[in-house]
Parts: sequence; C-alpha cells; structure tokens
Amino acid sequence: MVVPDPDEEQRLRSIVVMRRVRDRIDREFARPLDVEALARGVHMSGGHLSREFRRVYGESPYSYLMTRRVERAMTLLRRGDLSVTDTCFAVGFSSLGTFSTRFTELVGVPPSVYRRDHASAAAGIPACLARQVTRPVRNREARSTRAR
Repeated sequence: MVVPDPDEEQRLRSIVVMRRVRDRIDREFARPLDVEALARGVHMSGGHLSREFRRVYGESPYSYLMTRRVERAMTLLRRGDLSVTDTCFAVGFSSLGTFSTRFTELVGVPPSVYRRDHASAAAGIPACLARQVTRPVRNREARSTRAR
C-alpha cells in the first residue's frame, strides 16, 4: 500500500486553490480586485496568497491582474472603436496615468501609439492566434522602442 506524502498533498491543494484565484482574476479582471479581496475568497491572508501565487505562477497576483487588463486593452485598442480613455476604464483601471504607465511597461509603446499603429494588426487572423501573437510581455520585459 502506498502511503500518500502529506507535503505532496498540500502542494497539490495549494495549486488547486491558486488556479481558482487565477481563474477569478481572468473572469473578473475589469472589476475592482485587490489581493485582500482575492485572499478572502480562498480563506487565506493576503501575504500568504501572494507568496503562494508567486511560487506557483512566478509573479504576484497584482502583476497577473495588470497583465490580463493590458491584454484585454490591446484587443480593444486594435478594434479601434474606443478611445484610450474609454478602453482604460473598460478594462478596470481607475486612472488613465496608471493605465498608460503599465501598458507602456508591458507592451513597449503607449496605448495611443499602439492604437494608431496596430488597428489592423490582427485583421484576418483567428482570435485565438491573434491573442497569442499580440500577448504583452510580462514584468517590464518589453523592449524600448527608443534608440539607445
């Protein structure tokens, strides 16, 4: 008879809980969300949630949320029917300055430039492929478009 390893069971339970948190972020990215609210939803402290989420996914829940919001903003900006300000609020940011800063960090260009230059970038490409090709780089890894 194989005796289950309690550490392995705990690790697997933690992964299941972190998937629920990630799924909630994916579903509710446009709503006001913070680490404390996410933590309450899975009955843990904000600090513990942040540590576990980072261990499982390699980034903080806040960073993951910002990336989801920017990905959605990229889609809306490519459509071209919303202004940058309308897009900012549609994806859950409450400040245009924060939106522009975070968007630029992840994508490498400001949202207004992205909207202007990428309005037809995904035309004719299936949505599932367009998302993959146009996904922003996380954690400030976008290359600067300025000459060095």
